[in-house]
Amino acid sequence: MNLKDIYSKEIMPGYHGKMIHGETMTWAFWDVEQNAEVPEHHHMHEQIMHVFEGEFEFTLGGNTKVYVPGDVVIIPSNVPHSGKALTPCKLMDVFSPVREEYR
Repeated sequence: MNLKDIYSKEIMPGYHGKMIHGETMTWAFWDVEQNAEVPEHHHMHEQIMHVFEGEFEFTLGGNTKVYVPGDVVIIPSNVPHSGKALTPCKLMDVFSPVREEYR
């Protein structure tokens, strides 16, 4: 399998993702358009986010920071979070368990 062979889906406006699903996790690679926002939400999935490119403003449990390449954020299950791409971004997320709605 190669990422170039995986179809990209626009999961929400401005968030184009390539998804890989294992038995107990989903690995997501995002190309995010500048100013694209994810409204505050929460989910049962534990999530780890890694910023590869760009600047991403992220709010986790009411605390807002700007993340840059190399930054990693651990998002516990059911903690409210939201984000906005301040520049075009490339992000990677790992979710456990599988995000069935991303299949």
